[in-house]
Amino acid sequence: MESRKLTAGLVLAIFMCCVCGAAAGDKPQSPGPDDRCAVCGMFVQKYHNWVSTIVFKDGSQAFFDGPKDLFRYLLDLEKYKAQERTISGVFVTDYYRVRFIDATTAHFVLGSDVMGPMGGELIPLEKREEAETFAQDHGGREILGFDDVTLNKIPK
Repeated sequence: MESRKLTAGLVLAIFMCCVCGAAAGDKPQSPGPDDRCAVCGMFVQKYHNWVSTIVFKDGSQAFFDGPKDLFRYLLDLEKYKAQERTISGVFVTDYYRVRFIDATTAHFVLGSDVMGPMGGELIPLEKREEAETFAQDHGGREILGFDDVTLNKIPK
């Protein structure tokens, strides 16, 4: 229950930041060769099909090698010493389009046979219909919205 409350609060905070005027510089940038996942330390540039990112109000970004590490970070900001930073956007790479999409409106397929750079992954898709088709084609067990992802749903 705590994770769900935290996630709902996080969604509201991100929404308010976006609605209240995130600057044009708050759009995600692609990682460089030295950028590492803020959770596991993996170099992320070579996994461009999986990159996820948080853009902070100051224009800096935290990169992740996939959505599951993005959510680990978001659901435990204190652990990563980011609880005081203002988030202006959260982005994941759409599986089919291989471009950044807003994570707060994405659909995440859980339990599919598609593996990310570190094994099982939440597969992000922009459209619900695509998530349903993907889940059917790849054995996905569940389709989650941003606010449905909790620590116990993140693949190990």
